[in-house]
Amino acid sequence: MRDDEKVTAWALAARAGDGDAVERFIRATQSDVRRYVARLSNDPQGADDLVQETFLRALRSLPRFEGRSSARTWLLSIARRTVVDRLRFQAARPRLSDTDDWLSAAERAQSAALPGFDEGVALSQLLDRLPYERREAFVLTQMLGLPYAEAAVVAGCPVGTVRSRVARAREALIGQLETAERAAAARVPALAG
Repeated sequence: MRDDEKVTAWALAARAGDGDAVERFIRATQSDVRRYVARLSNDPQGADDLVQETFLRALRSLPRFEGRSSARTWLLSIARRTVVDRLRFQAARPRLSDTDDWLSAAERAQSAALPGFDEGVALSQLLDRLPYERREAFVLTQMLGLPYAEAAVVAGCPVGTVRSRVARAREALIGQLETAERAAAARVPALAG
């Protein structure tokens, strides 16, 4: 049985009241949900709250889950709605202060000695610059490994639109990398001179 089939079977068993299946379902999907909401919301620190809210909503909705799509696709659709609801709530709430300065300072203070740290930070920063729809399509297909058809279900758009968004996201990321490399190359001679 494929992973998606197992996850769907666990969701259906959980719907029937199997407590062990609930635990297996959550354990099997939690890391994907966390990565997805962290990227989509641009808020890695708030991702745990979004993950918790996603699973609360999913567990409340389990009685209506019929297994027509994979449970993973169904769950990521719930995660998407959870993020959108949070973004709408935050947009409607007045901000007391701008936290960009202290967030930047905290990010600079993090250890760069971790393997892959620089690449992870760079990718995160590049993804953050993408428009929401392109970032979502890229994260779903390239980082979480969802097939384009399932990503389309999660995003609520046609498969062709997902393909287009991923292609444009790749183009934008490549362009941003090339710009960063040119800027770095221009700084090296300036420092030597």
